[in-house]
Amino acid sequence: MCRWFAYISNTEACLLEDVLIDPAHSISKQVHDHYLPGLSHHEPAEDPRATEREIAMRNKLFNADGLGIAWYSTSRAEYGECEGPRPIIYKILRQPLTDPGFRSICANTSTLAVFAHIRAASGETAITEYNNHPFQFGRWVFMHNGVVAHFHLIKREVCAVISHEAIQLVKGTTDSEHVAALVFTYLEEMKGPQAWERSHSLTDVKICLEKAITTIIDIQHRVVPKHGITPEASSLNIAITDGIQLVTIRFRNHTTQHPPSLYFSTRAGISLNRKFPGHPDKDGDNGLQNLREVGEHGDHVIVCSEPTTFRPSDWELIEKNECIMVEPDMVIQRGQVNVRY
Repeated sequence: MCRWFAYISNTEACLLEDVLIDPAHSISKQVHDHYLPGLSHHEPAEDPRATEREIAMRNKLFNADGLGIAWYSTSRAEYGECEGPRPIIYKILRQPLTDPGFRSICANTSTLAVFAHIRAASGETAITEYNNHPFQFGRWVFMHNGVVAHFHLIKREVCAVISHEAIQLVKGTTDSEHVAALVFTYLEEMKGPQAWERSHSLTDVKICLEKAITTIIDIQHRVVPKHGITPEASSLNIAITDGIQLVTIRFRNHTTQHPPSLYFSTRAGISLNRKFPGHPDKDGDNGLQNLREVGEHGDHVIVCSEPTTFRPSDWELIEKNECIMVEPDMVIQRGQVNVRY
């Protein structure tokens, strides 16, 4: 499965190098290494081999099919061309740490919001830059870890539901980008033409996300059996932001199987910021003891497939079928994903 990392704050910018490269378990290094605290339990199954396959699928060891990052800047707003921050996208097909452009960007860019994603292709879609996450829809960006089961069988029906305007923004062939287009189709229906160019409440975005997932499951149940196949479950770990707020879910429509791993933190940004003592790979807990001597770190939230620091107290595992909403003031709302299956 893919891996991703999201950072958002309303006051404390992060240097991309600090969060995406420097930590011993940064996302740049998760192409070949995994760290999954609190995820040692695995559901029982009548066929242990099936369980092993499912676990291996959701936490595949090697991710080498592309990197994408999206960070937010207010440059265009400062020229009066738009309101609020807008995303900048950079995508490559090589190992992150071997790309000089990625290293240069990270060493010299700070932002209040960043998405980063390393891809493990499912085998059904091409390995191209267009298929790298995150995917941009106007002001918003979207990324996904998991798989829409039987997407090759339901793609035509999914495309038929997506609006003409939203489908024009789809550049690749992945299930993920089509899920994004469906979410923004429903946001367009709710909020008017090109709704993705404006900010909206996370409650409305969550409703559209849940509606898109429900539509996909309904199409699967209707179409897949016609091919003589019993529909399998889909894993949908999804994050969506407009640069000032974030909604994320960890979802799998199965009674016992779990989605890929997903964690969040409101503390790890302190360790990941070189302005503050407590580097995650050098100072242990001493940094937190000295924090008040250098001033308080701003409110922030990190959501990622795997913790990027090795301090367990910094991280909490997001539960299966749970939704985390981070408001512009960094207040976190937790709830369930309201999808029938």
